[in-house]
Amino acid sequence: MEAQRALKRGEERLQLMLQGSNDGAWDWNLETGEVYFSPRWWGMLGMRNQERPPGNALWTEFIHPHDALRVDTEIAEALTEDRRSFELEFRMLHRDGSVLTVLDRGFIVRDENQRAIRVSGTLTDISARKRLEQRLEQSEASLSAFFEAIPDCVWFKDTEGRYVLCNPGKARVYGTTVEWMLGKTDFELVPAEEARAYRETDLRALRSTAPLVYEESDQVLGANRVFEVVKRAVHDHSGHPMGVLGVARDITERKQAEAQIERLAFYDPLTHLCNRRLFQDRLEQAQANSVRSGQWAAVCFIDLDNFKDLNDTLGHDTGDELLRQVGERLQQVVREQDTVARLGGDEFVVLFEQLGMEADAAALYANNIGQKILSVLNQPYRLLGAQHHNTPSIGLTLFRDHNERIEDILKRADLAMYQSKSAGRNTVRFFDPNMQAVVMARSALERDLRQAVAVGELVLYYQPVVDAEQRVTGYEALVRWRHPERGMVSPAEFIPVAEQTGLILPIGQWVLGAACEQLARWAADPTRAHLTLAVNLSARQLRHNDFVPDLLAVIERSGAVAGRLKLELTESLLLHDIEETILKMQQLADRGICFALDDFGTGYSSLSYLKRLPLSQLKIDQSFVRDLLTDPNDAAIARTILQLAQSLDLDVVAEGVETEGQRQVLRDMGCKAFQGYLFGRPAPLE
Repeated sequence: MEAQRALKRGEERLQLMLQGSNDGAWDWNLETGEVYFSPRWWGMLGMRNQERPPGNALWTEFIHPHDALRVDTEIAEALTEDRRSFELEFRMLHRDGSVLTVLDRGFIVRDENQRAIRVSGTLTDISARKRLEQRLEQSEASLSAFFEAIPDCVWFKDTEGRYVLCNPGKARVYGTTVEWMLGKTDFELVPAEEARAYRETDLRALRSTAPLVYEESDQVLGANRVFEVVKRAVHDHSGHPMGVLGVARDITERKQAEAQIERLAFYDPLTHLCNRRLFQDRLEQAQANSVRSGQWAAVCFIDLDNFKDLNDTLGHDTGDELLRQVGERLQQVVREQDTVARLGGDEFVVLFEQLGMEADAAALYANNIGQKILSVLNQPYRLLGAQHHNTPSIGLTLFRDHNERIEDILKRADLAMYQSKSAGRNTVRFFDPNMQAVVMARSALERDLRQAVAVGELVLYYQPVVDAEQRVTGYEALVRWRHPERGMVSPAEFIPVAEQTGLILPIGQWVLGAACEQLARWAADPTRAHLTLAVNLSARQLRHNDFVPDLLAVIERSGAVAGRLKLELTESLLLHDIEETILKMQQLADRGICFALDDFGTGYSSLSYLKRLPLSQLKIDQSFVRDLLTDPNDAAIARTILQLAQSLDLDVVAEGVETEGQRQVLRDMGCKAFQGYLFGRPAPLE
């Protein structure tokens, strides 16, 4: 009795569990053929208790006809095989004619001979899940089709930079396949430098809350393409980054179209130079820059002489070719930062910036460029297979005032150009008469200086250097120019011109040659063999590639004693190429040549470099000697230089000594060598 009650309670609990479940239960006694289906089983098919067919009714009648044979076969196989359970998905017919998909799980009971005697199981309605799976499959298929068909490059990388997804467009950029890219990083696909750049933008996107948008260039099938790239971090539901989603759109054609529009809007289609509109914009910017920096700028207006005659006789095509060649030559002769434009017809303009703060120096520089342009445009042109000559008329004007209108600056340059035409064409003119006078004087000085170098108008003057007892120990050779018409020309006037034009190289070579010849003559005279001779060096001389071998050759030819030659350098020489300067100085010092640092204290000297230079002497600049007796600062500087020289084991010469009082104070400070008007002015050796 107790066992029956326990069995009944178990059946009741089972019924309660089945009623509370969404699954239907069934039981099939294979020995008696009796089949049991729970109310929930029938309810899934839309049938109430009173509508259920007899328990022994053939349940397979409710299986969808297309699935019936498969279900019957699989259940039969499960029963005959040594299996304890099975699981099937199939469709069943609802009372209203609709179709539902079910998951049937069966559990097989076997006797001691492993013969199936009973099967029990549950039936679960999975129609909603199957519909969701179908929608997901359709969505994935649509997304996959879209992903592959989209012309843009699309990809997703995890936080380590490995490709998790990418479409064929992205694979094409790398010249590979999607399958090959997946699981790899950019470091396995592209050169390291590119990969580092890609990784950096990935990390920036991961750190950012907003999309990262930028442009980049890539080689695709050997052609350079421009892409607009958007990268955005993807996070999970907890807010942790999962990776970076990227989309890159090829905008090469758009960029080319934009460039074409810009060319049409801002560039001359014939010469590809700036047009008037862009030049005026650049001129406004230059005016603003000039006001801020305080430096002068200039406009050069160029008009081709007799261009109309060329057009009328040889045709417009020939004229266009001449204009193209003029544009090319102008671009070659100016600096990279200068602007060259064609305003129209045969009119060209050039904008020069950063010409310095001194008006005269700016005018000279602008004139030099104008002369270069004049020279270049005077070279023959190749037109129609033959040489053709054409000349320009050039006008220049400087500007620095923000109150000037752009139109006024151009008008001044235009008027200067017409002055050039009035002067006979093929020349350069300034709008400002004073500037023109400065430029003409500078040009005349340069021309005369070249003549002076060629015919030997330069002479050497000598100023003595004395010791503490006022005995002459040597001289400094100073170049002078005896002009046949102007008389003696100051070195302050012609040396800067020589530096700017490069004439300092032949002048310096002549000075060194004359100095070595003089040393050789002194060496033959026992009373003067001890004398030294100092020569000033320019930066251009020292930086010349052949300076060292050329000087050694001069010394050898002249027979001079190298140890009696003293080369004086200014501190400005130490500002550039210091290592090369030290190397050249050491090469000469190894041959016995001495070096002195001239005008010491007026420039910039790094003590770390100073101790590396093979110097034998420092020269106190005359600006410190002049007020030595009245200015305590000058006296302190002179004393400091002497102490520094003593610590470095260097001799010192005080320059510009003009009074006995100056000499006495310097001597009391420990100075042992002097140079200045007190002992003798520069004069010819005789």
